[in-house]
Amino acid sequence: MALNTTTLAPKPISLDRFPEFPPRQDMQNAAHLHLRSVITTLTIHYDRLKKKAFVHSEVPVAPSLSPWAGHRIPDLIVAFDSDIEDIYDMGGYAIDRQGKPPDFVLEVASRTTGVQDYTSKRADYERYGIPEYWRFDATGGRYHDVALAGDILVDGEYQPIETQWLDNERCRGYSEALGLYVCWEDGRLRFYDPVSQSYLRTHYEDSERAENAEARAKELEAELRRLSGESP
Repeated sequence: MALNTTTLAPKPISLDRFPEFPPRQDMQNAAHLHLRSVITTLTIHYDRLKKKAFVHSEVPVAPSLSPWAGHRIPDLIVAFDSDIEDIYDMGGYAIDRQGKPPDFVLEVASRTTGVQDYTSKRADYERYGIPEYWRFDATGGRYHDVALAGDILVDGEYQPIETQWLDNERCRGYSEALGLYVCWEDGRLRFYDPVSQSYLRTHYEDSERAENAEARAKELEAELRRLSGESP
């Protein structure tokens, strides 16, 4: 007697939230995203533009909460006009719940996962419908195929985004999703704003500017006292 395969098929399962994933074992995200305050820098930039943006690192992304949907955990994710509270509640970005994929994801090259970034991960992000996928390799291409690369989704398929080397230590490409240039600067990940014609500043750079401004103000105050004959 033939088996009724219909009755044997597993029922669809949906999780309550994304499972907890172990943290990465390499140090690339700390070195190129966290210590350089990339996430905070981008968040502040879009806050100033009054643009609702979810900017985070290592957030699971999947078509749905189904355990068979597959998931990826990009090093950097940017999603505009998303339900941020739901992302935190679910412990990840479920595309069907959000009604749209993230606008931008980026992977930082590492020795253990570098090849996956420009092969299987690229295929999955394309399948998810993510408009832009970027790859950054601080080594200049030792772990990725190139130092910096971006793909934009065109008719459901990724097409390379043009990047250019400004000199031996600077490469960049324009991200339509971010409205910024993604830059490889002597092994550092940076973002350049064509509107203000300046790089987005990190916490360190803002702190340095504030300290320099304070020092100049003290020098000016001392000079004014000297000219007026006041005692210091």
